[in-house]
Amino acid sequence: MKYYEQTLQHFQDHLIQYLFTLGLIVIFFLSRMAIIRIIKRHSVLNSITKTRELYVRKLISLSTLLLLILFVGMVWEISFKGLSIYFASIFTVLGVGLFANWSILSNLTASVILFFFFPTKIGEKIKIIDGDNSVEGKVIDITLFHMKIESKDGQQYSYPNNLVLQKPVKTL
Repeated sequence: MKYYEQTLQHFQDHLIQYLFTLGLIVIFFLSRMAIIRIIKRHSVLNSITKTRELYVRKLISLSTLLLLILFVGMVWEISFKGLSIYFASIFTVLGVGLFANWSILSNLTASVILFFFFPTKIGEKIKIIDGDNSVEGKVIDITLFHMKIESKDGQQYSYPNNLVLQKPVKTL
């Protein structure tokens, strides 16, 4: 009986946190469903491949999940001070050890931007104007990190997504 009373008292003491947590979870699932619906509609309207759609869906789902965890942590007043020191240490080591972290993040972000706003589709011929490093050919695939282009002579090139956004692209 004592356990039941303690459980009931705990629930009464933290009712607001439980309600906010439940509300955040409902908002998370509703917004995730809406975002997935928007991505699917955009993918169908612009004839975007299923793999590109899947990449963007996973990336946005992961981002919204991280936001949910952050907000639930704020509702339950979890101390982020200790966690922030821990994560700062990890990111410092990763930043020094894996110097290209900024490049990875910029390519992921560029991939999402290309998904929604890039006028060229897979199969079309383009030319990326980059001085002596210009690339011309047919777009084979657009992944999370790079665009695959096949030239007239059959050679395949991988061009980073962040550079595709920075350079002029001509549709042939």
